[in-house]
Amino acid sequence: MPVASMTGFARGTGRDGDFTWTWEAKSVNARGLDMRCRMPPGMDGFEPEVRRRLGDRFKRGSFNVSLQVNRAARQTRIVINRAALAQVEALARELRDDLGLEPPRVDGLLNVRGVIETIEEEEDEAERSQRETAILASLDETLDALAAARLEEGARIADVLSAQLDQIAAFTDAARASEANRPERRRERLREQLAEVLESTPALSEERLNQEVALLLVKADTREETDRLQAHVAAARELLENGGPAGRRLDFLCQEFNREGNTLCSKAAEVELTRIGLDLKAVIDQFREQVQNVE
Repeated sequence: MPVASMTGFARGTGRDGDFTWTWEAKSVNARGLDMRCRMPPGMDGFEPEVRRRLGDRFKRGSFNVSLQVNRAARQTRIVINRAALAQVEALARELRDDLGLEPPRVDGLLNVRGVIETIEEEEDEAERSQRETAILASLDETLDALAAARLEEGARIADVLSAQLDQIAAFTDAARASEANRPERRRERLREQLAEVLESTPALSEERLNQEVALLLVKADTREETDRLQAHVAAARELLENGGPAGRRLDFLCQEFNREGNTLCSKAAEVELTRIGLDLKAVIDQFREQVQNVE
């Protein structure tokens, strides 16, 4: 499975009879798996299923999933409330006899509130269950599209990370091959520094001088740091090749890269090695920033 980004967006739509709906799902970086759902009134029962399906597909990221449902006007039937009509007719006859009024017209009777009723066709349980199944199928399509978007972005990030690993490897090789890192060069440099110090202090025996030089050479040796850097580069490349949710392990390697880079700079006794170390740390920082986007 390729490396996936934690950033993505997808939208899915569907229709069933008088109902139309739209799913929207987006994700951004997060340390773990964080889910927020926004459902229409009366459809909160979808939220547990949304969370379950998100958890089945993704390992890291902050997710926002929303559902909008619209319903077209359903067919209605017009019926006459005959009991209410009878009451109105009886009252009209009573008033006509008492006041000598004209008989009421049909349109007048029908305009009396409650005489005509509009009845909307009711939805049965089978229709509701079918619609809910279709909505969840549309959710699956939307989450699949979100996963595809995260993979597409992840492929671009993997290319960037691979190029940065090449730079880290190149700076590591440059540090190892640096003239300042050659044992004889470090030995000569230390002897010159010790000679300057000894001018104002009692002379040391040749044996003692060799011991001090050997001790300082061991402390200034950066081969251990460059060996570790090469091992970390190989481990990071393997993670990128294997793919899957590698973000946490890559983040751990960033800490190791940074630790070795700092030690390399602290041991650098000459400008050339210091410059290489600073360039190395700059690339490591860029690598770490990109890793924050990896699932």
